[in-house]
Amino acid sequence: MNRRLLLQSLLLASMGGVTRVWAHDFKVGELRIDHPYATPSRPGMPTGAVYFRGIRNTGSSTDRLVSVSTPVAGRVEIHRMQMQGEVMQMRAVPALDIPAGATVVMKHGMADGHHLMLLDLKSPLKDGDRFAVTLTFEKAGSHDVKVWVQTPRDTAAGHARH
Repeated sequence: MNRRLLLQSLLLASMGGVTRVWAHDFKVGELRIDHPYATPSRPGMPTGAVYFRGIRNTGSSTDRLVSVSTPVAGRVEIHRMQMQGEVMQMRAVPALDIPAGATVVMKHGMADGHHLMLLDLKSPLKDGDRFAVTLTFEKAGSHDVKVWVQTPRDTAAGHARH
């Protein structure tokens, strides 16, 4: 019986470890970057997108995301999505403000929000892939974060909407 209890405990502990592996975040100065993820790219498309559950500024002054790079794409742009009437428009913006004490959410499918647009992908992004992205902030400097490619739970067809 003790052996059985030990095995059950080990199994539960290992399952808890898996949960921790999937939740990933990064500390960058006063910023907390929560769960960077990309959606699988569509077949034949040279573009992809990176999102975050949030970027939280715990500091007392605004910081700005001013540039992004990754070895998986020729270039990366910060994009803003906005509804103009019944049409979704996406435009590159020069930087993204992260106000003091605030969290900027950058999730897929948002009607008004931001994401990082990967242009000239070197190969398709597939579920389960991981890659590095270098985020450069005005105050916090440049830092690498690991992005995980995952199919969003609320995307029926398995492709991101963007």
